[in-house]
Amino acid sequence: MSRKLKKGYFVRGEFVAEGSERDLELKAELKGTDDQSRTDLKRESTELQKLGADLLDLRADLLARLDLSDKFKDAIADAKRITNFEGKRRQMQFIGKLMRKLEPEVLEAVKQALDVQANGSAADNLLLHQAEIWRDRLIADDDAAAQWITQYPGCDSQELRALIRQARKDATPSKPGALPRHGRAYREIFQLVREQFGAIPPNDDGAIPFSPAKEAS
Repeated sequence: MSRKLKKGYFVRGEFVAEGSERDLELKAELKGTDDQSRTDLKRESTELQKLGADLLDLRADLLARLDLSDKFKDAIADAKRITNFEGKRRQMQFIGKLMRKLEPEVLEAVKQALDVQANGSAADNLLLHQAEIWRDRLIADDDAAAQWITQYPGCDSQELRALIRQARKDATPSKPGALPRHGRAYREIFQLVREQFGAIPPNDDGAIPFSPAKEAS
């Protein structure tokens, strides 16, 4: 009596019998219904939904740089206007659906734009760090003010020197052992330096130019 052949199919040279555990695994993977796939899909959907919600608070200049369709931008504008809870919920679901259709490079650009808004660009952060260094130098070093004024002649030298004197006075402990404090002058020096930097084109690496020759003078 001949042996009855099992029904099945071949996958990459492997025979898979219908109804077998391997058959069920392959069908689950194909349909995306296995537990791991469901978990991954749910996590990805949640992340995209959150990114879509964050877009509502993205600065207009950063949003304009993104390669989003007019339909997507209109959906964001509509979501900002909707105040009804249920209407807002449905609109956010629609934005989440649009997020899932974005090309990978556009999605990455969205993430970068949100990161810039939250943490600042690398150039902005470098500029702020340099402003902090200069503020501390101006307060600590008597020669720093002259160096700064030589490098940036557009600065109000009288205002700068007055702020430095006040910042040093504020930093003097009120009693022995007390910690120095930073008052309004300390913050205003930083703002003055920051605004001056904003008027100076940075180098290719984002750094504010400073001439060693002038610094040494």
